[in-house]
Amino acid sequence: MKFTQTILAAALATAATGALAEGVKVGMITTLSGGGAGLGIDVRDGFMLAVNQSGRDDIEVVIEDDQRKPDVAVQLSDKMIQSEKVDILTGIIWSNLAMAVVPGAVAQGKFYLSPNAGPSALAGPGCSPDYFNVAWQNDNLHEAAGAYANDAGHANSFLLAPNYPAGKDALTGYKRTFEGAVADELYTKLGQTDYAAEIAQIRASGADSVYFFLPGGMGISFLKQYADSGVDLPVVGPAFSFDQGILQAVGDAALGVKNTSQWSKDLDNPTNTAFVESFEAEYGRLPSLYASQGFDTANLLISAMEKADISDREAFRAALKEADFDSTRGDFAFAANNHPVQDIYVREVIKEGDVYTNKIVGVALEDHSNAFLDACKM
Repeated sequence: MKFTQTILAAALATAATGALAEGVKVGMITTLSGGGAGLGIDVRDGFMLAVNQSGRDDIEVVIEDDQRKPDVAVQLSDKMIQSEKVDILTGIIWSNLAMAVVPGAVAQGKFYLSPNAGPSALAGPGCSPDYFNVAWQNDNLHEAAGAYANDAGHANSFLLAPNYPAGKDALTGYKRTFEGAVADELYTKLGQTDYAAEIAQIRASGADSVYFFLPGGMGISFLKQYADSGVDLPVVGPAFSFDQGILQAVGDAALGVKNTSQWSKDLDNPTNTAFVESFEAEYGRLPSLYASQGFDTANLLISAMEKADISDREAFRAALKEADFDSTRGDFAFAANNHPVQDIYVREVIKEGDVYTNKIVGVALEDHSNAFLDACKM
């Protein structure tokens, strides 16, 4: 699947001059089919909303579906760099795909702006001055969940996550801040939908709480099966398992659950209020965490374009580093390894009319960075 969207004025300039007006060409590789499609669609829609709202006539976006397959993502990256001649890559949702694509992309002199995946390897030894993560480092929301679990009085947590880089980062992050004991720690198959065996282990574990990271359809399956199991231990998770696109499928099983996020639709700042309203008006649905990250990623790019030309790599890199844009999250800055410094909130799943959603009930971590700054030598 391939989709190219060019701002109309740029297309007119091409017709008039025979060449695209000087600007920036973006290659977006994201997941648009299969079980994780909702995440990639939201990143794409948030990104394109910001591009369209900017009114710029010098941004071209080429969008391809990675099918959640690392080999496909690598092939698309090579094609975009070598044939499409993109200046910037973005869009990847899954950390195993990011690890397959990002090192090669930056080695070939391309900027990569991550709207989601933030594997620890790219924050530490594999960091690059041309790689900017506009979402979070993978551990961050889980570190916040560990801090919340302490405040909630949980003392013995059962941990569950998929067996891929983000899953391992998730449980590492939770344990980094959680002061209690770990009853057990399980890594499941990526894409798994049957959790009967894991729920049986939870029941027998002696835990007083469950922490799980299961994004997309995995989280839907687990929460429904957990609710039906009769196990009544409190669950805590990151926003990925309680996001807007997931909650409608989970339903009442998610009500009251606390989760951690750097964004929520009820964050009280003018940029976020306008984003939520315009996204719903444009697409007919409430935005998700992923949509907000796509929106912020595009606005970071636009802010850099207002200060430097992409052909001046040093100036453009410095402009990206400044992060001089109005984020949906409010305060936003980059740490030394080009990952965000931001507040991370505690949200509770609620129901507004017929819609399941989240509301902020507290702050888990303020001005939070990441644990890998010393390992990044750039």
